[in-house]
Amino acid sequence: MISLAGDVGGLRLRNPLMLAAGILGTTGASLARAGREGAGAVVTKSVGLTPRDGHPGPTVVRIGVGLINAMGLPNPSYLAFQQEIDLAREGGVPVVASVFGSDPSEFSQVASGLVADAFELNLSCPHAERYGAEIGCQPANVEEVTRAVKRAVGAPVWVKLTPNVSDIVGLGLAAQQGGADAVVAINTLKAMAIDVESGYPILGNRFGGLSGPAIKPVAIRCVYELSAALDIPVIGVGGVGCWQDAAEMILAGASAVQIGTALSGGYQVFRDIAAGLSKYLVRKDMTLEEMRGLARRRS
Repeated sequence: MISLAGDVGGLRLRNPLMLAAGILGTTGASLARAGREGAGAVVTKSVGLTPRDGHPGPTVVRIGVGLINAMGLPNPSYLAFQQEIDLAREGGVPVVASVFGSDPSEFSQVASGLVADAFELNLSCPHAERYGAEIGCQPANVEEVTRAVKRAVGAPVWVKLTPNVSDIVGLGLAAQQGGADAVVAINTLKAMAIDVESGYPILGNRFGGLSGPAIKPVAIRCVYELSAALDIPVIGVGGVGCWQDAAEMILAGASAVQIGTALSGGYQVFRDIAAGLSKYLVRKDMTLEEMRGLARRRS
């Protein structure tokens, strides 16, 4: 039986498949279930310094190529979330806490106030004023926030990058310079949908983030470019719904793959993708490490 286990960004994973932030990550019970159903690690929904209600509805609209969401980072605050992280550990896999803030001090306060196996810095949400991509689109901010959190916690720090910039590699290099143990690419693409009968934007916030199959080619390109430029692991996310999608990410250079929108079809996606990858490696007679970045080496 071929092994899918490996070390990624400071964590030991039984397989390279993770639950992405924001998907079924609000409660410890749903996080734990993802672990029991085959995920190699789980990432929580993003939590911040104070409680947030998020944007008014509608907050999600399904379009033909995926979903557009404008949740607005709703969360109960980090002070009320540790119990969910503790419950998530019952899934038997590493728990990564996704955190956000408006500046390095807020990021550090939130991260240092939680106990988790690793931290994912949300510097990429495209629809929350003063947070996410609004500060994460500048390399100097990415480096400063990363360094501050790295100093504040005794756990691996990952940085989730926005694709809504002209140079994502510059952001990745800034995260690496700040001491990140890995980068996560990508978050959603800024998008919009309009009701043609009323003429009004559908989402309550007007703009949201596009996820699902439509963004996979963008994510693949970002993973390819980042993995060629960085010395730290790249974790791919965006549009992964089957083993072939995950294989593309790994061939582009991803050390692990996060799964989000595809969970709408059920938790079995983790086991299905893991089984498909295993069969692929056997058929190709290679290891996961040999597969990683193969497309770059053949370019």
